[in-house]
Amino acid sequence: MIDIAPSILSADFTRLADEIDQVEKAGATVLHVDVMDGHFVPNITIGLPVVRSLRKATKMVIDTHLMISEPGRYAVEFVKAGADMVSVHVEADAHLHRTLSSIKEAGGLAGIAINPATPLGALDEALQYADFILLMSVNPGFGGQKFVAGSVRKVRGLRRMITERGLSTRIEIDGGIDENNIEEVVGAGAEIIVAGTAIFGKEDRAAAIKQLLGAGAMWV
Repeated sequence: MIDIAPSILSADFTRLADEIDQVEKAGATVLHVDVMDGHFVPNITIGLPVVRSLRKATKMVIDTHLMISEPGRYAVEFVKAGADMVSVHVEADAHLHRTLSSIKEAGGLAGIAINPATPLGALDEALQYADFILLMSVNPGFGGQKFVAGSVRKVRGLRRMITERGLSTRIEIDGGIDENNIEEVVGAGAEIIVAGTAIFGKEDRAAAIKQLLGAGAMWV
């Protein structure tokens, strides 16, 4: 089974509660929340107060992607605010094992995010400590970008690493996913599909989610 994770980065923030309600009723199971600090990535988005509000507004799993410097300082605070999943970038955290352990101890699922140009080898030692890996298929920082060529190959490589080590780590992918490429990424091994523009960029959010679920279902 795949999970569709609408990214609120592409939602209409003037009617965010309604946007979330629509996607939840349409079958989305995970709500993807991008946290950016204007330092690790060239954009600034939302923080802890918004996550607290989202927790009150939805029963969906809240998946918080920390695109920030020194994520270990804040990861546990996001779990306390209501995030179920918290991912930190391998490129940003010099103490990855400690951060992942602290997320788990706080009751969350711990994930490692990895940029398109970062090789899978960067995950070699830390993979065993992660509940999920978030593969970026665009360069982090902005929504609406084009899918980076080679991302499907990277998903396959990560799936092979996980299988060879006998791990249960899930694969999440984020960036440029739509009805035209979801079959390929799910077929390669991705299980949690983040989609922003492909959902919130459509007039009928429910129809967009059902289309993505239908396209990905043939590989499940």
